[in-house]
Amino acid sequence: MTGTAGEPRWLDDGEMRAWRAYVIASELLRKQLGRELQERHGMALADYEVLVRLSDHDGGRMRMAHLAGEVASSKSRLSHQIARMETAGLVQRVECGDDARGVFAEITEAGRDRLRETAPTHVAGVRAHLIDLLKPTDQTALAEIFERVLDHLGHPER
Repeated sequence: MTGTAGEPRWLDDGEMRAWRAYVIASELLRKQLGRELQERHGMALADYEVLVRLSDHDGGRMRMAHLAGEVASSKSRLSHQIARMETAGLVQRVECGDDARGVFAEITEAGRDRLRETAPTHVAGVRAHLIDLLKPTDQTALAEIFERVLDHLGHPER
């Protein structure tokens, strides 16, 4: 529906269907993937995502602020997460030589080992619960849709 001046543009039935399906499915998918990692490896999905991002960067390190943006986390929440992961030996913090205030998070060899151990479970879950349910044209459409959303929201991954 189109709202008049000052009124919201309410979602029509088709828009509401798309929105609700996205909200519920994305939440259930993250919970399922997280449950599988937790049950099989004792690892949180958020920790897995941090290890993946770090392993993908040169030297296995990223500035904390950049990492927070890539995993869609606040700086303070990520700081607590990194502290916990550091205690577990999966990452370490390294000061930026050129910026006294800057800190890198860096994956350790134990973190790389843990990632190699958990990745097959995660990939199998992503395939079973999403990718294999889609036709190739669906995969392309899904990627294009969410790349547009990422661009719109100014996410650093794009």
